[in-house]
Amino acid sequence: MSSLSDEQLLARYRQGQTPAFELLISRYRLELYHFLYRFVGNRQIAEDLFQETFLQVHMSAHIFDTGKRLKPWLFTIGANKARDHLRRTSRQFTAPLSTPVDVGNDDGLVFADLMEAKLELPPEEAHKREVAQLVQQVLATLPEHLREVLLLSYFHRFAYKEIAEMLGIPLGTVKSRLHAAVASFGEAWKRQYGEQA
Repeated sequence: MSSLSDEQLLARYRQGQTPAFELLISRYRLELYHFLYRFVGNRQIAEDLFQETFLQVHMSAHIFDTGKRLKPWLFTIGANKARDHLRRTSRQFTAPLSTPVDVGNDDGLVFADLMEAKLELPPEEAHKREVAQLVQQVLATLPEHLREVLLLSYFHRFAYKEIAEMLGIPLGTVKSRLHAAVASFGEAWKRQYGEQA
């Protein structure tokens, strides 16, 4: 079954073959999750949105045109779920993981200490993670419509035409938003980090 296309897997799922849907989920586990994480900037919320996206795919499988590509449809659903979440929460304040666990106690224990393993990362891996966190922080400062097109184009390699279809906007708008997104990202990066990283 792993040699089947995404569209064929969804068709099989509609015929009652549950393993086909499980295979679809595993195919997009990392890529869709990373897209959602970059969009909302929170791992747990990205995981929840990933599940909501596939729940929507399950509920709408019967209306999908298997003559079209599944991936743009899947990412459209994911982007819509992420946008809905951001609108609902209106960027409410959340406590950072560096918040002390017990404010009255001076032991220095923070919430991140409760979740992290005490393993040291190799220097190269630590640097990559640090840069990824910096990129995520800059992405979070971009307006939603610019962040979305930047993620779809640069991080997930969708063609401009696919992005236009996914977002329901003209091709020229995709190009102008992408140009503005790249410029905004560059300016925000320089403001926050100069030429570092």
